[in-house]
Amino acid sequence: MAQYETISSVGTGARVQIDEGLRAHMNKVYGLMSVAMVVTGGAAWAISGLATTTNPGEAVAQLANGTLLNSFGSAIYASPLKWVLMLAPLAMVFAFGALINRLSAAGAQLYFYAFAALMGISLSSIFIVFTGASIASTFLVTSIAFASLSIYGYVTKRNLAPMGAFLMMGLVGLIVAMIVQMFLLPDSKGLAFAIPFIGVLIFAGLTAFDTQNIKNNYVQHAQAMDQEWLGKSAIMGALNLYLNFINLFMFLLQFLGNRE
Repeated sequence: MAQYETISSVGTGARVQIDEGLRAHMNKVYGLMSVAMVVTGGAAWAISGLATTTNPGEAVAQLANGTLLNSFGSAIYASPLKWVLMLAPLAMVFAFGALINRLSAAGAQLYFYAFAALMGISLSSIFIVFTGASIASTFLVTSIAFASLSIYGYVTKRNLAPMGAFLMMGLVGLIVAMIVQMFLLPDSKGLAFAIPFIGVLIFAGLTAFDTQNIKNNYVQHAQAMDQEWLGKSAIMGALNLYLNFINLFMFLLQFLGNRE
């Protein structure tokens, strides 16, 4: 694999320096991802609280599970604005890829956290649809699975690059299946079961693949990188792992979550 060829081509002192730098780089990646997760969770919880009410006099809409929505909740959950909130994070991800080279490391980090907050708003309905206990237990299961998969991607000597191409093709197929279910077959029980199951497998694999890719990318450029490149690389790595975690959590929630 490329990282071993790169490390073996330098002296012992440089090799130790690369190893130390890699550990610091991975710590920063996980640190950025963790902060983004806190931002997302906080935004989701806060928005869900602002959108609901226990006072029937303030309610302008009611969900099927009996939850009362105030005017703010009706606007973000029961109006065309919900589509904007659903699609806006996807638009920001694509825009991030185009802007990363023009942004400073500090600007890219701020953009990442703004994206995490918007993602939280987009996902805030889970606190209305699912019980708090099932959300917490699913988050714990996701955290354990994610940590195990990421550790595997970091320590394995197996080249996961071929698996990455297969997973990306699977991801495209998954997106198509989700669109079909949403607009053409909303009542299909087969798709309702298959999509979360396939989603868990794909994002489990991507977690290991992306972790190894972050590691390889650092090692391959260890001799020529600057601090600005290092900062942006850590943010992009954190974004990839963050997206894997969020999607893994959401698909597992379809299996493990108890609805209100």
